Amino acid sequence: MNAHTQLQHGSVYRIDKFAVPVAAREEFLAQIEETKVFLDTQAGCLQNLVLEVQSGSDRINFLTVVEWDSAAAFKKAKAAMGEVRRVSGFDPQAFLRRLGIEADMANYGVIG
Repeated sequence: MNAHTQLQHGSVYRIDKFAVPVAAREEFLAQIEETKVFLDTQAGCLQNLVLEVQSGSDRINFLTVVEWDSAAAFKKAKAAMGEVRRVSGFDPQAFLRRLGIEADMANYGVIG
């Protein structure tokens, strides 16, 4: 099974890495927890982890890993999260910029 087929018929992993200034840690974690709680209620969410590592004196690295049972479940949850954010007026990109957070976000699928 190639990677494209796996993304269509197997688990989809959303993996986001954040480099967070120490001063922004608590505000960032509050937002991450809110997002995590919402995603945990969505159909097809198999696991939802938030990992933390200190990467020096002024930055903390966080990694979020969410496993979805299918691309369809991921797509539906993404749309639902987008609607929640639209209604609340929360702009994730503006939030990251305001706090000086660097982000690397992508979807992954299992190879082989």
